[in-house]
Amino acid sequence: MRLIFPIVLAMAGAGAGLGAGIILRPGAEATGEQAAGSAEQLDGHDASRTELAWQDADPIVASTNDPLAAGTPDPHAPAVSDTEFTKLNNQFVVPVLRDGQVRSMVILSLSLETPVGRRERIFDREPRIRDTFLQVLFDHANAGGFDGDFTNGDRMDVLRGELRRSARQLLGPDVYDILVTDIARQDLG
Repeated sequence: MRLIFPIVLAMAGAGAGLGAGIILRPGAEATGEQAAGSAEQLDGHDASRTELAWQDADPIVASTNDPLAAGTPDPHAPAVSDTEFTKLNNQFVVPVLRDGQVRSMVILSLSLETPVGRRERIFDREPRIRDTFLQVLFDHANAGGFDGDFTNGDRMDVLRGELRRSARQLLGPDVYDILVTDIARQDLG
């Protein structure tokens, strides 16, 4: 009985998130270019010029030549204004096990950064994408990625890198990045 309540609560949260996602989904008239333009107007920042100086200062990022490594920008990715972000409809619920018992639940929302116009292709393949992402998330949990300081930058970079790698296996090089838009862990007893 003690484990049923958190699972039911997580399922209710996922259902509420799905309902909100469906209701708040932008119409076809809201393109990625319009969204980028309005964001540019709001903060006065030129979205086509990305500054990645922090990556040059990071010895871990600077020392790798892997274009898929965490924190490394894709050299083939277009300017920010040529991309759109597609949020997957449902949250991901990941049980964290210790000694065969569920010790906590991690709930997260993910978005994919792709070229403008790929949104429908992503939604058409969403069941396969979700299945692959869940396997990556389960592996991350089993390796201890959601233990302790699970939002540590290095751990999140590893997780994003693995999710990006798996998304590219399914959708090709059009997936520029994976964004973790929400994440929470509920420890159980």
